[in-house]
Amino acid sequence: MMKSTERKVEEFIREHGMIGMGDVVIAGVSGGADSVCLLFVLCALKEKMGFQLQACHVNHGLRGADADADEAYVRELCGELGVPCRFFHEDVESFAKKWKQSLEEAGREVRRNAFETMCRENSGTRIATAHHQGDNAETIIWNMARGTGLKGLRGILPVDGIRIRPLLALTREETEGYLHARGFCWCEDSTNAQDHYTRNRIRHNILPMLETQVNQGTPRHLEEMSQQVREVWDYLELGTDRAWERCVREQGRETADKEAAGGRELERRNVSSLYIDGDKFREEMPAVQKQLLRRGLALIRGKEQDIGAVHVTALAELFAKQTGRSIDLPGPVTAKRVYGGVVLSREKERKSAGGGEIESMKEAAPAVEVPLAFPGTVVFPATGQRITCRFMENVDLNRAKEFPQKSYTKWIDYDIIKYSLSARTRQEGDYFTVDEKGSRQKLKSFFINEKIPQEDRKKMLLIADGKHIVWIPGRRMSRSYHISSTTKRILEINITEE
Repeated sequence: MMKSTERKVEEFIREHGMIGMGDVVIAGVSGGADSVCLLFVLCALKEKMGFQLQACHVNHGLRGADADADEAYVRELCGELGVPCRFFHEDVESFAKKWKQSLEEAGREVRRNAFETMCRENSGTRIATAHHQGDNAETIIWNMARGTGLKGLRGILPVDGIRIRPLLALTREETEGYLHARGFCWCEDSTNAQDHYTRNRIRHNILPMLETQVNQGTPRHLEEMSQQVREVWDYLELGTDRAWERCVREQGRETADKEAAGGRELERRNVSSLYIDGDKFREEMPAVQKQLLRRGLALIRGKEQDIGAVHVTALAELFAKQTGRSIDLPGPVTAKRVYGGVVLSREKERKSAGGGEIESMKEAAPAVEVPLAFPGTVVFPATGQRITCRFMENVDLNRAKEFPQKSYTKWIDYDIIKYSLSARTRQEGDYFTVDEKGSRQKLKSFFINEKIPQEDRKKMLLIADGKHIVWIPGRRMSRSYHISSTTKRILEINITEE
């Protein structure tokens, strides 16, 4: 049983090119049966396949003593196996509240961040998670219910960039059978027996009903279907590549960045607009047409997130409308019907609601952005201001909340930072939160309401976390970054003139 399971996983790894000689594999180990099976199988294969193995455990802070017991078990297990392991402690509940996510979503993001951090800091080259065929079946059913289309029917990919899922070769019964055969135990997460989470409801109710009342082989058949859909998807992407060459003209210069779009990694280009030839576009099959439009939207926006079927349909219908007609799409992106085809552009002119002001991205000043140093000092070249950051030690949180927030000195909750802080000028899509409920206001609306002159807006210093404006020095701070009773680390930011 043990050898056949290990051999099955090894063949699956080699079939999909998951691990190569010299790789450093970071394995997610929660202490549950699946992740413990993954750890043992990779330990059995590492010398034979020539890779190094490390483990990563994330304590979500949700189950109190049970979570601590899981951590202790993983610590002891890795010690016995001689596998280096890092332990991350996160407050998933607070994270979910801050970013208005479900606990499921927040947990996934926290784990993903921990794995990526360890991979980056420990010279990892692969991140292995313990998804098996049952997990894949649940994912496909969930995606079908949510309406994700063909892309979602691919299920969990065996390889997705540096992420690998070696146990997709196995069923849940096989992972547990492998551990029973070796005489090993594992930790049981009590929340897995509850139906609070969507995935649990699928696991406990929908899948068993399909297996008992429709077909016992449902998980295996869903796995086989997902493999076929992946092949069809790859073929569709190839057809879209060829259609792109025939139908699309890009305007803009290429950059070296890469971004996931359409389920594959595409080269990001600083493209100001796309022209899609109408006659050539109509010659393509409907599936290729839709994928080409989705890819075009993703390229102009810089990401595929929030592009729905309704947007692709509206864009496709524009080809049949009169010249001069246009539609607004997420991003913001404008699609305009021109002679011979359609132009997609993010050079979108908007008329504000507060006074008839016209603002165009074409008129924006060149962006200036400088990453902040923690701790340290940087100079903002557009204004000559010095930005100094330091961590505050041994601060009484009750007193800290009463700290006088001066115009050019702020204390913020460091652990709320999602990306990394930078000092920069404004960008399209900037916003900040205005209250504890997380209500947002666009930066442009704030400028208009405060009657800040256009010339001042272009060079104004902003402290930003991605598109989220943390602080407009001398004017306003985002409510999301205020320190609170749950704050663990306080970052002080001070701005002075050069």
